Amino acid sequence: MDKALLIAKTARDPDDRLLLARVLDKYDQCQRRAVPAVTGFLSQREAALAQALLNAAGIRGGFAFDGGYPDAERRILIFLPDWLETPDDQVAAVRAACRSGGNLTHRDFLGSLMALGLTREKIGDILVEKGGCQVLLDPSMTDFLLQNWDSAGREKLTVTPLPLSALAVPHAAVKELRDTVSSLRLDNVLAAGFSLSRGRAAEAVEKGSVQVNYATCVKPDKPVSAGDTITCRGLGKCVLDSVGAPTKKGRLPVDIRRYI
Repeated sequence: MDKALLIAKTARDPDDRLLLARVLDKYDQCQRRAVPAVTGFLSQREAALAQALLNAAGIRGGFAFDGGYPDAERRILIFLPDWLETPDDQVAAVRAACRSGGNLTHRDFLGSLMALGLTREKIGDILVEKGGCQVLLDPSMTDFLLQNWDSAGREKLTVTPLPLSALAVPHAAVKELRDTVSSLRLDNVLAAGFSLSRGRAAEAVEKGSVQVNYATCVKPDKPVSAGDTITCRGLGKCVLDSVGAPTKKGRLPVDIRRYI
């Protein structure tokens, strides 16, 4: 396995190359020591890059992504030795409640965590709820937060451990769309998903505002397929759920799930 070549093929950005080098280091650590090896929390784009790297390296099994609950946006990557099918819990959670009963934003909570010196790699999703939030995190950070995280914004906090089984995951608001497109070009599907003209959709792609499966794409004619996630800066995210058989006029029915 030529690590440098694999990384160069998968990522061009220096920060992305550094990230992927760390991923391969974790894989090597697991292989050498025959013990689980875990990355920090990865964004969806970073996880997609890591998956692309593993695919390019021919690594098809022996690893798993985990964010503490299904559909988590930020996830760790766990490499497993041959003797271990299921890893020990590698994600923990705490609940922070505002003592006054007030409400804060995701930005308020994240900012207060950063002010404590935590890096983003140690923190998973922050699920904001009425009067507080639930935070997924590296288990090694649990005691630190219980002892030191006492405020966010102008609010005083009460922080308690939270079993993953007790997580209350907010229901994602989505809009189901049905449309037809002339082809599965990215600009066509983007236009259908966000109610844009094809010209505006193509312009957004060419400006670098659009990602397919969290990788930036600047080619409006890129083919997409069922299961692909499309994000557009300033508009949000949609998923191409399914593609039907061509109509008599040759158009393709599509089912799109747009997050609102």
